[in-house]
Amino acid sequence: MTLINRKNINVITYSFYIVLLDQVSKFLILNTLGFERSQNIIPNLLNFTLVKNRGAAFSLLSNSTSLLTIISILASLLLITVIIRFPPRSYWNLNGLAYLLGGTLGNGIDRLFKGYVLDFLDLVPINFPIFNVADIAINIAIICFIIDIIKTKDKSKLNEW
Repeated sequence: MTLINRKNINVITYSFYIVLLDQVSKFLILNTLGFERSQNIIPNLLNFTLVKNRGAAFSLLSNSTSLLTIISILASLLLITVIIRFPPRSYWNLNGLAYLLGGTLGNGIDRLFKGYVLDFLDLVPINFPIFNVADIAINIAIICFIIDIIKTKDKSKLNEW
């Protein structure tokens, strides 16, 4: 068996597209909107408000950019190693790994080259932290892993019969 197979390449390729979408969206918002401004996109639902996030999710570990950068790099390397050494075992696992790697790399690139993560998606009707495409990808990954666990559990129950 070769070290890299088709599933590995698919996961890494899909992750690349997620990183590309994340970085292009941040670039476009930064160049069209800039900081300290907000643009209503969908009335009473969504604004684009560009902010510098120096923390992790929900601004945890604020002003710990060096630590978070190291964690992002190590997590990305670990994910790539897992993808290459242990091919995804199911559709949901494959997608979860792709989204997690894409989101981790997207925010990691910001931390490494800017010293902060650019967030811009602002949900108006609820008091929710501003987020970005990479954050969405990480949350989709969590949903994929949960579905994978449920489906795997269901299959094991069927095998018991």
